[in-house]
Amino acid sequence: MSPTAPIIALIIMLGLLVAMTRFGVARIEAEQKETEQRQLAERKSAMLALADTFEATIGEIVNAVSSTSAELQTAASTLTQTADVTQELTVVVASAAEQASSNVRAVSQSTDEISASTGEISRQVHESRDIAGQAVKSEARLGVVEIEPLGKAMRLYDITTETEDFIANGVVSHNCYARPSHAYLELSPGLDFETKLFAKTNAAELLRAELSKPGYVPSPIAIGANTDCYQPIERKLRITRQIVEILAECEHPFTMVTKSALVERDLDLLAPMAKKNLVKVFVSIASLDRALARKLEPRAASPQRRMDVLRNLAQAGVPCGVMVAALIPGLNDKTLEEVLEAASAAGAAEAAYVIMRLPNELKELFKEWLAAHYPERAGHVISIVRQMRGGRDNDPRFGSRMTGTGLFAELIEKRFEIACRRFGLNGHGAGRKPPSLDCSRFRPPCAAGQLPLF
Repeated sequence: MSPTAPIIALIIMLGLLVAMTRFGVARIEAEQKETEQRQLAERKSAMLALADTFEATIGEIVNAVSSTSAELQTAASTLTQTADVTQELTVVVASAAEQASSNVRAVSQSTDEISASTGEISRQVHESRDIAGQAVKSEARLGVVEIEPLGKAMRLYDITTETEDFIANGVVSHNCYARPSHAYLELSPGLDFETKLFAKTNAAELLRAELSKPGYVPSPIAIGANTDCYQPIERKLRITRQIVEILAECEHPFTMVTKSALVERDLDLLAPMAKKNLVKVFVSIASLDRALARKLEPRAASPQRRMDVLRNLAQAGVPCGVMVAALIPGLNDKTLEEVLEAASAAGAAEAAYVIMRLPNELKELFKEWLAAHYPERAGHVISIVRQMRGGRDNDPRFGSRMTGTGLFAELIEKRFEIACRRFGLNGHGAGRKPPSLDCSRFRPPCAAGQLPLF
């Protein structure tokens, strides 16, 4: 056997493998082309089917549009006919309106004549009942003559306040009744309230007579309830000063609420009484916002000046507190904590708050003011007020009228309690504690002009 035979056989085998490989590759390529062509054919068929579907849909839309167009043409024809009828009716209505206008002019003329006559009668009646410039006095000796048991409980309402608050012989319970009291006197609770004052020039004389009665039992007197006891005219009339002088003479306890810096004038009387635990002074501060204060209380001392009043009272040894009132939800309630913190820093030891109340005579005035100054908040503010008043503008019920009811009222109460604890007000927390003033030192006043024996 030739030595090269094995090599030749190997070469032949390798050649056969190469040939077989090339044949396999060629076969695979042919199969791939066949598959691609088949896939392309399937895609083309699908596209043609989709095109047919679109064409059919477009045809249906065209038919629908054509039908709608015909209907629109019919409707247009009907509207044209209706317009013709409307034009005829317009002519008839215009004629009737012209006739009615002539009748209205005749009625209006008659109404003007009646209004003029009514206005003249009203003016004459008002002039006959006018009490401007006259002293409001009474010689009647008022007292309870007889009490008759009815055998049942009834809710009573005061005709002055239209609430369950009562005015009796000068003693008045808690209530925002200053403006309604002007309405009771047939004056407006708006402009008249701000321009016409009733000065009880004999108040000190009447107080002395009351304290001199044999059966009188002392209890703290609240000064500044109906309206501020330090009105600007007090600088001239000194009515409050005279009252405080008598109370100091008798060592009679009392409290005061004011928003005026004029109270500092009477520190020479208040400070000695404070040392005997006979007086407390509350300063009313609704907000520290100067802009809001100018709109809400345009003629009162600024909030910062009232803080100075608290500071001066505390430095003089007069127990003082802050009255956050009136607290208007949605307007100044956000500054509640700010007022309490500043008052505590100024020397206030106590605090209280009163939610704004809207008696009948006041609600329209407030709504007009709110719409004029804060139109964007007006609806929101009134909505919250009604939520706190059982769905009404005002709720006069005793026990809730000062604080309101509902979730918003509970939120303000909780905020107030937390702030009082945080800033050290009201001793062990929040709440309106009755003034713990000393009534045991009271002694009846001497008769006017009489000197004391000792």
